Amino acid sequence: ATLVIVFAFVAYKQGWLKPLNSKVLMRTQPGSYTVKQFLDGDTVLVDMNGTEEKIRFIGIDTPETHKENTPVQCYGPAAAAYTKNRIGSQRIRLVSDSLTTNRDRYDRLLRYVYLEDGVNLNLELVQKGYAFAYAFPFAKSQEFNAAMEKAQAEKIGLWGNCAPYQLS
Repeated sequence: ATLVIVFAFVAYKQGWLKPLNSKVLMRTQPGSYTVKQFLDGDTVLVDMNGTEEKIRFIGIDTPETHKENTPVQCYGPAAAAYTKNRIGSQRIRLVSDSLTTNRDRYDRLLRYVYLEDGVNLNLELVQKGYAFAYAFPFAKSQEFNAAMEKAQAEKIGLWGNCAPYQLS
């Protein structure tokens, strides 16, 4: 084992090994899927090995664009467009949270969405003012709430363009 580690270190230092390509790694990583449809800013439909699953982003809520009996909310179309453009055709990695249920009341899988560059899209949506951070407990709630407070203070995204309110 020591010999293998030494060889790997020397090979790396000599430039014999190429850096890992995150796109290639993402395609082979468990929990990595292709988005089939963008439903709104915080919900996508993915192909999970032949089964279609609706994925609801953990810990966030973007303004509504398709909720029954609810008008399109300020910044909802912008949030949906941002999610679609940010993901594009790349694969996403889905990660569960031990503090939340596996599914919500609409039977959607609850997941953090990571992009090929390692970015947590859920958090990025909050940081850029496209989403509210939820008040219920989840593992990253403190980080998400701090990001939302910063976006509010700096009037980023919906905080500078709308009179935001969150539906329950």
